[in-house]
Amino acid sequence: MRSSDGKTRDLVTSMSGAGWDYALSRHPYHEIERPKGPHYCVYNRRLMACCFDDHSTEDGYWKLRQQAAVLHTGEFPLQFQGPDAERLLDKLFTKDMTKVKVGRCGYGLACYEDGGLLVDGIVLRLAQDRFWYAQADGDFYSWARAHSVGMNVEITDPEIFVSQVQGPNALKILEAASDTGMPDPFGYFAIARVPFGGQEVLITRTGYTNELGWEFYTESHHDAQALWAHLEEAGRAFGMEIFGLDAMNIRRIEAGILNAGSDFNASTTPFEAGLGRFVDSDKGDFIGKSALQSAPQMPHLHGIKCLTGEPLISGSVELDGLRVGQVTAGATSPYLQHGIGYALMETSDCGPGSNVVVSCRDGSMHPAELIELPFYDRMAEIPRGKKVDIPERR
Repeated sequence: MRSSDGKTRDLVTSMSGAGWDYALSRHPYHEIERPKGPHYCVYNRRLMACCFDDHSTEDGYWKLRQQAAVLHTGEFPLQFQGPDAERLLDKLFTKDMTKVKVGRCGYGLACYEDGGLLVDGIVLRLAQDRFWYAQADGDFYSWARAHSVGMNVEITDPEIFVSQVQGPNALKILEAASDTGMPDPFGYFAIARVPFGGQEVLITRTGYTNELGWEFYTESHHDAQALWAHLEEAGRAFGMEIFGLDAMNIRRIEAGILNAGSDFNASTTPFEAGLGRFVDSDKGDFIGKSALQSAPQMPHLHGIKCLTGEPLISGSVELDGLRVGQVTAGATSPYLQHGIGYALMETSDCGPGSNVVVSCRDGSMHPAELIELPFYDRMAEIPRGKKVDIPERR
């Protein structure tokens, strides 16, 4: 039985003594989180907090929607540097990496030769021949190394940890924290280097919530404790607090953001996952191109709207008594006030508008409707700063 079966799950907690944790890494702010009572998952062999004893998941959700919340993530940045760095990334990813300008980010989606999905993440172009790739959980380093044979490119672990500041007050916090004020320009998917309390830090206008927000990259040369003290002081007036992945998970489902390894995997093509817009089929050769050119392009992944229950992860989606899909994500939205989730359907025959029944956490089957993602803010106006949406807590 997989975890998240609606009954129990396995999370990591800190305890004293020596033992077998050699392969796990703590982020630089681990000791800052410790007093809050964190419970961690393992993500890229890094610990990432799912929840804390000092507040509920719902409290964390509303902190994100109304003020600002920080998640110290388990994303794993890799560095690609050398004359062939661009050529390698363009081979590895379905999007045209030659179009990502210096000082900008792009979305990196990698496939196997048969078109099945490997991993996704954010590509940062720092120079003409230097990139970072902040990847989701997945086996990408060895894959990239294997396909770099014969190329003049060095792939390294720069020992960087990524943190997210998300919510309607996020940019106000950035302006207050920066020694030189708001960086300009700093549009959606931009990169900037900003002095925080005398330490220059790379930041990006990105996030995993579709709220207004930015991410900062803590490097090995930083004084992490001083950096966090500076950011915490700047964020205090704007209600900024640390929260966990459970609270963020609700918002990312509402926003239609997918999780590598659960919402899509090696058996899912970008088209089936609804990510076809990130496949540049007219660019040069890339891994999986041949298979994707002949693959059906109709999506199999859709949103679930369930008014009477919370969809159960790995539960069944049924139509006329027959299993036709599986729940890959589920939560109860405090804002929408009903169950939400994703359904990965076996075929493209059932799509938005279809009435189905789904397994829910209470152990029963509940009526539900398949809907088009995202649940709201279809044009992503909130993260782009074009729409202010601060809902009242219900």
